Amino acid sequence: MSHTLFAQTIVDMKGREVTLPDTIQKVFATSPYGSYILYAIDPSLLSGWVIRVAEKNKPFLDKRTWDLPVVGSMSGQGQTSNIENVFVSKPDFLLMWSTSTISPIGNLNQKLEQFHLPYVYAIAESMEDYPKVFTFLGKVLHQESRATQLSQRTQTILDDVKKAVSLVPPEKRPKVYYAEGPDGLSTECDDSIHVEVLKILGDVNVHRCHTSNHKGFEKMTMEQVLVYNPDVIITQEEALIDTLKENASWKNITAVQKNQVYLIPTLPFNWFDRPPSFMRFLGLQWLANLLYPQEYPIDIRHETEDFYALFMGVSLDSHQLNLILSPKSLAPKE
Repeated sequence: MSHTLFAQTIVDMKGREVTLPDTIQKVFATSPYGSYILYAIDPSLLSGWVIRVAEKNKPFLDKRTWDLPVVGSMSGQGQTSNIENVFVSKPDFLLMWSTSTISPIGNLNQKLEQFHLPYVYAIAESMEDYPKVFTFLGKVLHQESRATQLSQRTQTILDDVKKAVSLVPPEKRPKVYYAEGPDGLSTECDDSIHVEVLKILGDVNVHRCHTSNHKGFEKMTMEQVLVYNPDVIITQEEALIDTLKENASWKNITAVQKNQVYLIPTLPFNWFDRPPSFMRFLGLQWLANLLYPQEYPIDIRHETEDFYALFMGVSLDSHQLNLILSPKSLAPKE
């Protein structure tokens, strides 16, 4: 590991004192949430990815990160990494991600202690915490100025969108159905982290229930969806758009009749969910503009270009903007 003779002691977001090298050269984030936010602050710090970078995503990422080692995940369900893999990438510390101040990953923590590998917790219980996470990581990584920029931008987006939503009475806010799975008959409860964007946009998720597990994918029936009769449908299943056009049952739903079915942008990271990362702030703008065009009248192409320049460090040309934003039309076939 690239430790220097000098050390710094920091207090992480779980209140733990951690001793780190004074100069930070490489960090491994053990979850997609962490690796994406670390990328946003400084791509050169990434020692590896949790998930391999797909070819289609590379044009939207810093070239230095295209072929980094794929270490795998050490947190959450389906752990695919081991501590030895992490040593190959030679990080100065591990960035752990948590959605709670009170639930450390016990077994993993014990392993890390045995290997004397420093690890730092960032905590985001909701999107509201992202500005604080950026600020915290800026201090740890000695990137205060950069992190302040990102923190302020995420806070401004939150504030502006909330203000726009507040102008619309609850009863006039469009009802939204998040269609998951190839048949569109899986979704998320309104209290799920996977639909936090819908909560901020006026608590507009039609499916009201308590999340049964972290994975989500609550099973639905076509009858339930028909009863909900959403005004808007969003999905990340491109093939589902065609299904909605052809299927007689879906055709009876207001969202389909009004051509208000939208494909969630996913290049290079998903704007809405899976994983629910900082890209949701751009997703929040995108969907706020679709749901409340009068109250939130932004130019989404300009906002996307600006967001990618600031957070991703890439300049988008017109073709790339089209690739990211182009919605599948629900217009009837000629």
